[in-house]
Amino acid sequence: MSFLFGGRPQLSSAEKIAAAETEVEMVSDMYNRLTRSCTKKCIPPDYREGELNKGESVCLDRCVAKFFEVNVKVSEKMQGEAGRQGSAGQGAFGV
Repeated sequence: MSFLFGGRPQLSSAEKIAAAETEVEMVSDMYNRLTRSCTKKCIPPDYREGELNKGESVCLDRCVAKFFEVNVKVSEKMQGEAGRQGSAGQGAFGV
């Protein structure tokens, strides 16, 4: 009963696999949204050159940086909200 003393309960193998699959899906979704959003914003639909030009490259760099910055801020906000909701619903000793 390690959860009584602040430890996390041990997950079963199936739970670990399910958590890993969920994480892979979330990362894939984020990558797809990032790619779609920044490509639409920075690269014209009619390709003129085989390589990115300076403007496209800079635009992509900034777009990716902003995307991750916003993603981190949203994640922190959601974790803060979840923490407040979790602690508001618990009494002494987390019961």
